[in-house]
Amino acid sequence: MPLVRIDVAAQTSSDTVATISDVIYEAMLSTANVPEHDKFQIVHRHASDELVYPAAGYLGVTYTPNIVFIQITWNEGRSIDVKKAFYKAVAQGIHDRTGLRQEDIWINLVEVKRENWSFGNGDMQYAPKD
Repeated sequence: MPLVRIDVAAQTSSDTVATISDVIYEAMLSTANVPEHDKFQIVHRHASDELVYPAAGYLGVTYTPNIVFIQITWNEGRSIDVKKAFYKAVAQGIHDRTGLRQEDIWINLVEVKRENWSFGNGDMQYAPKD
């Protein structure tokens, strides 16, 4: 049930965006038990002044204009270990397949209850069982 938002610099190539998208989806399947075909993603390209980050770095991590912001809304309940494995799989996979620095892969998870989704028709597909 994830919804993935990917924010990148305007000059990011279509091939790089497609690879980032694929890596995130593959990591969700392999580490977070996301159902197959559950790939809903929104990509935004931004002018340089629309991606704001600390030039001096944060928590010992420095960034470049190639920063990739990834925000994922998914169901609550995954363990800390699953989340750590997911972060690593995404950062390493994007680096290995695009050459982008792992330091530039910024990820935020937003956890929601299962009933907070409608996949169409105005239905609550994952409504609590009576």
